[in-house]
Amino acid sequence: MSPRALRHEIGQLLLAGFDGDDLPVELRSLAREFSLGGVTLFARNIVEPEQVAELCFEAARLTDDVPAWVSIDQEGGRVARLKAPFTEWPPMATLGRSGDVALAADLLAVGVTLDFAPVLDVHTNPKNPVIGDRALADRAGAVATLGVAIIEGLQAEGIAACGKHFPGHGDTASDSHLELPLVEHPPERLRDLEFRPFAAAIAAGVATIMTAHVLVPALDEERPATLSTRIVQGILREELGFSGVIWSDDLEMKALANDYAVPEAAVQAIAAGCDGVLICSGNHEIQAATLEALIHAVEDDRLPLARVDDALARQARVKARFLAVRHKTRPMTARTLGAAIGRDEHRAIAAQMARFV
Repeated sequence: MSPRALRHEIGQLLLAGFDGDDLPVELRSLAREFSLGGVTLFARNIVEPEQVAELCFEAARLTDDVPAWVSIDQEGGRVARLKAPFTEWPPMATLGRSGDVALAADLLAVGVTLDFAPVLDVHTNPKNPVIGDRALADRAGAVATLGVAIIEGLQAEGIAACGKHFPGHGDTASDSHLELPLVEHPPERLRDLEFRPFAAAIAAGVATIMTAHVLVPALDEERPATLSTRIVQGILREELGFSGVIWSDDLEMKALANDYAVPEAAVQAIAAGCDGVLICSGNHEIQAATLEALIHAVEDDRLPLARVDDALARQARVKARFLAVRHKTRPMTARTLGAAIGRDEHRAIAAQMARFV
């Protein structure tokens, strides 16, 4: 790949957050220069359904040659960016009990193409401060079964699912948004419990998987999972046979940011086997610096060009699977959106499920 081509394509490895209810000029500039991989939406970007639909339509077309991901954390419960008049689903702990409960419907209506769900962590630690009711269950078999139901429901509607957080964030006593959690289990226990839902998701054809910012000494004594070649490439890719896209969790979370500058963390994550990184704030200077760091790392031979080519090829394959048709679809009108989102039957299901919370 020529230096010019590398500079144009390296942005495919980044999903960027932004502030406000419209695409900022700085983000559009990044997309033009680096062919940005896509955006991720938060509550700060959401006003009302018609605005979200138009925003998603514009975001999907940030680059001329390759459609961009429009991603969101829409798990249900406390991690759900779309609120009323969208259907407000209960937490994952109850959501999965009914299998496919039309979680995809509202996302499909507004043009979201990637949902960072389901959580595949097994909730074995009641004192876990970050997973809790975001987990589907406290048993690996139940998480696997329910997780597959959600994956199949989302992907049947053309929305890429993302199983998270590999190799497992369910038995931690700290929050990776604030510090680096420790997972102290031997490999045999990890394979028997933590890995099982991910193996089931892979067998079901999950499009993407997200890494956890956790330290698992039994697998890698030095590097957090997101930055560990042993975990990302050795276990997730080679041992479990996952061939889709691997995302990092947000690189600005303190589990990494306390010890690694965001641009360097991105270089190490891609080198370890991740195919894309998330930088979720609206700090476009950090996002630009990260893309420059990836280019320099290739030029300095710290990041093999073959690894970048592999990541770009995986992104292209999964985008071809989920974005080829959606890229050409105009956003719904206010009238059709009103009929498509927050439907009475979906709210009734959500209300019935909420009784089990």
